[in-house]
Amino acid sequence: MTKKSIPNELLKLVTEEEIMMFQELQIKIKELNCKTNLTRLIEGDDYWISQVYDSLWTFKENSNKNFDNKKFIDIGSGCGFPGFAYAITHPNSEIYLVDSSKKKTDSLKEIIKRINFKNNIFVINDRIEKLGCQSSFKNSFNIATVRAVSNPSTVSEYILPMLKSNGLGILYCGKWTSEDNQNLANTLKVLKGKILEIKSNFLPRGKGIRNTIFIEPKASCPDIYPRSIGKAEKYPLKG
Repeated sequence: MTKKSIPNELLKLVTEEEIMMFQELQIKIKELNCKTNLTRLIEGDDYWISQVYDSLWTFKENSNKNFDNKKFIDIGSGCGFPGFAYAITHPNSEIYLVDSSKKKTDSLKEIIKRINFKNNIFVINDRIEKLGCQSSFKNSFNIATVRAVSNPSTVSEYILPMLKSNGLGILYCGKWTSEDNQNLANTLKVLKGKILEIKSNFLPRGKGIRNTIFIEPKASCPDIYPRSIGKAEKYPLKG
């Protein structure tokens, strides 16, 4: 692997040491992918842009927000993005990676054993609807992320109950329409939250547009949320 393979936009965001960790992470994901179907985005630009850069730009290019030394949860973590990317670049934060697939969480644990992360990283094999009802998780996190899990109205029901009163939820989306915006705004009214900001970015080398939607609590999320397993997916809140 040479630096020529890594887009300049990413090189501006990370250190030499962090690049080396991302290279180690790529190798380990490739190994595990032979046994467990973690992701198809493991080679070349698919990895460096669609995984690493896509995970990081929203943290690195928002200098008005402090993302350091936080309690962070990645919901539906899959092969570990954006959770591992955030961990590598924010070594003082405490990381929780949650996924309902045991094969995937076993792989995440194996990655953590092999790579020298500086963070405390906890991997949890469970449904987020169950965790969101536990007092040890509810209203406990500074940052919660969801990437490639479900529609924004559904995932906001997973995120808001997890956040502290000053916490920040980050939803990764591809296309974003005025209808999507209105649906999410209506859902957040029910959850006692609001859209804080929407950031758009064209990924390097023609990898498409990415939108990140920042949400935050306005008041305490009602205790009935998240609803039981599958309800948010089947019956998204509409305000």
